[in-house]
Formats: sequence, C-alpha cells, structure tokens
Amino acid sequence: MSEATAKDEDERLRRWRLVLGGGAADGTGRALAGTDAAMDGALAALYGESGGRGRTGRDRSAGLGASAPSVARWLGDIRTYFPSSVVQVMQRDAIDRLGLSTLLLEPEMLEAAEADVHLVGTLLSLNKAMPETTKETARAVVRKVVEDLEKRLATRTRATLTGALDRSARVSRPRHRDIDWDRTIRANLKNYLPEHRTVVPERLIGYGRASQSVKKDVVLCIDQSGSMAASVVYASVFGAVLASMRSIATRLVVFDTAVVDLTDQLDDPVDVLFGTQLGGGTDINRALAYCQSQITRPAETVVVLISDLYEGGIRDEMLKRVAAMKASGVQFVALLALSDEGTPAYDREHAAALAALGAPAFACTPDLFPEVMAAAIEKRPLPIPDMVTHQ
Repeated sequence: MSEATAKDEDERLRRWRLVLGGGAADGTGRALAGTDAAMDGALAALYGESGGRGRTGRDRSAGLGASAPSVARWLGDIRTYFPSSVVQVMQRDAIDRLGLSTLLLEPEMLEAAEADVHLVGTLLSLNKAMPETTKETARAVVRKVVEDLEKRLATRTRATLTGALDRSARVSRPRHRDIDWDRTIRANLKNYLPEHRTVVPERLIGYGRASQSVKKDVVLCIDQSGSMAASVVYASVFGAVLASMRSIATRLVVFDTAVVDLTDQLDDPVDVLFGTQLGGGTDINRALAYCQSQITRPAETVVVLISDLYEGGIRDEMLKRVAAMKASGVQFVALLALSDEGTPAYDREHAAALAALGAPAFACTPDLFPEVMAAAIEKRPLPIPDMVTHQ
C-alpha cells in the first residue's frame, strides 16, 4: 500500500470513527487523540446515549445535562471545532433534543450561541417569558441576524421588483421623454429602412409619467404559529425591504387566532419580530378578512399568505375570501413556507382547494421570493419550483 493510499485509508477510518462514536461494534479500531478527541466529546454530549435520543455506544455516554456553564462551554467548543453551518445544525438539535430553550433566557448563553434564523425563531417563541436582563442581549442577537439577511437579500429584491414595476407601468403612447428607446428599437427592427439607415417605429414603448408614485399595494399576511418561525423572520425582513421602496405600499399582518397589523413598525424589522408571538392556534379566515378590508385598489394589489394552511377558523369562508379577492383583480400568492428548509408539513386538502381557485400553494426559498413577487406584480405565471408545487 502506497503512503498516499495509507493516508487516505487512515482519514477514512478517522471520519467513520467520529460518525460511529467508538462503541464496541463500530469496527474501525481507530483511537482518537487531541482535537479529534475533543470533537468527539462535543458530538457525544449531544448525540451520545445520555445526550438524547439516537446514537448509543459506550464511549458516547456524555451529555450536556441542564447546567448553563456546561452548555456555554459546549457552545464554545463546537464553534471552535466545526464550521458555522454545522454549528447551527448542532445548536438546533440541542434545543430540540435536549430541551435547552429555557437556558437561552440567560444572557451569557446567548452570547455563546451562533446567531442564525433558527435561534431567532426560538428567542421569539420565548419572548414573553424573557427577563428584562436578557432582552437587550436577545435584541442584539436578533438585530445581527436581521442585518445579515438584509445585506444578503435587499439589493437583489429592490432591483428585481423595480424592474417588474417599470415593466408593469409601460404605456403604448408615451410622451417623447418617457420613451424606452432600447425596447422600442428592438420591437421595430423589421421596419429598418437601409436607404435611410433608420428604423421607422410603428409602436412606441415607454413608461407612465408618475414613476415615483405608488404603483402597487402589497399585503404580507403571516401565520405566526410555532412551526412558521423561520418564515416569520424572513417575511419581516422582506417586509422592511418592500416598505423602503416608495413605489410599493406595504402592509404586514401577523396572525394566530388574533390578527395584529405591524405595518407601522416596518421601518425596523427587529421591532416587527418582537411584536410577533410565535405559537398558539390559527385563524386564516379572520386574517384574510382583515386584509380584504384594507384593499382599496384590487387590480393593483398583491396579497401574500404565508401559512402551512392548518386552519382553525371557518374553512369555507377562508376559501370564499380568496375567491372574492381574485375575482376583484387581486393577485393572490400562497406560500407554505418562506425559508431554506424546504416544504413543511401542511394541510393538503386546503392546498388543493386553493389550487382549484387558481392559487397553487408552494414552499419558497428567500432567494426565489423576489422572482415570485416580480411575477405577481407583472401578473404573469408564478415561477413555482417543480419539486414543491402543490396543486
């Protein structure tokens, strides 16, 4: 066996040893030392027999217990040994498997944790129980995540929607200074006269003069039940981005069994998030009734319902409201989730009923959301991913 092959085999056994946990039946015969042993200890604390459900093995019997100091040390360890994406998964598993949510009410714990969308969702679910000593730290964690998301999403969202708004405002008889010459020339190339070296335009393409006026109304209607935590975070960020565009009038409504209009807080998505109350029941019909009452220009309105569609209210009334809004000219978009996590559990019967009304429900990633909104603004078919279409 060559030296290179031997190194590859040793690395393969090392990785399998870390995966399998070193029990008598793991079969690797590989011992760990130094950093590898420390990594294995961090994994054992979460995934070992005492760490929670799942893996078993004599060497994986550590566990985090309920000690805040030990959990804080563990959070520091995993940030040392694993990349950020892995740290976020391990934190999420620790919260779900070991019931560590209440420890996040302590400031030192929050400072040790890796801030991400899922941590924000957990903090929002604990908001009402959070002591004053923790709230300032919690807001700082939430603000960091929100600012990172805005940097990632805002520029592309504004550019995509500005283009859609401009296209939707095209007129066939523009004034001279409002003519879109590039598109006009392309549309009239068949009328090129070689002898005069010019194009004779039969049709002018341009924009309306009120380019800075409000062109579209957007209503974001967000289900704040516990399963929608990541969607609430992303929707709040997008709501703030849309509200910053003068040509879009944005309204943000959150609901469980009650309905809360957070539009006046859209200048700061952190305030929006702390105005939500994750958990509780769901009354989609009541939320849509409120949104419907706020619509003044149906033909220029886009309503985005973000919900897993588990309706605790009056199902038939919910569907009648959607049908009525669409009949009046409203562009209605139903998203089962707005997150990177894929399609959540959802009410398939309600999704099928919405699809029958011409409003297919689908999961949407944050990166796709600007394209979905652009299509809705231009009143063209939505770019629904094939893998997550529910009709």
